[in-house]
Amino acid sequence: MQNPWKTLSSEVVYDNSWIQVTHHEVITPTGTDGIYGLVHFKNLAIGIVPLDEEENTWLVGQYRFALKKYTWEIPEGGSPIGLEGPLESARRELMEETGIRAREWTKILDLHNSNSVTDETGMVFLARGLRFGEAAPEETEDLRVKKVPFREALEMVFRGEITDALSQLGLMRVGYLLKGNEL
Repeated sequence: MQNPWKTLSSEVVYDNSWIQVTHHEVITPTGTDGIYGLVHFKNLAIGIVPLDEEENTWLVGQYRFALKKYTWEIPEGGSPIGLEGPLESARRELMEETGIRAREWTKILDLHNSNSVTDETGMVFLARGLRFGEAAPEETEDLRVKKVPFREALEMVFRGEITDALSQLGLMRVGYLLKGNEL
């Protein structure tokens, strides 16, 4: 389908290492004058659901500045677009945040986190064949890691205790796969 939006002008109003915010003057698909703010992400969002032979998984807890609250999530982070591949980033993030390495990796999900105002793309991997070591979080991260039965993590989603979109969708996809469904 052809793009029905017409951009009259664009101005970058904010730029840092992770995001760029652009203000656009537009003509909307219905022909009216309008504005549009777009947040461009410079990293691919990466999530990992580690799963051991007993169907346990690991969650990472941290205080999220943007939400002003403590959250539990699957291990996740960013993959610098064009600098590191998504699987390399997933391996790095899982090891940094939990100390876990995995022998088997399966990409289980692609998503757009909030496509009305951002171009952020996410990807979730299932990690199996786990080996355990020391976590090495980034210096800005103050993380807690907990091992939970996978079913409990899924129940945390349904009770509203896990609200992060990448985590919710990743855990629900693994639950779907554990029921014998295919991707």
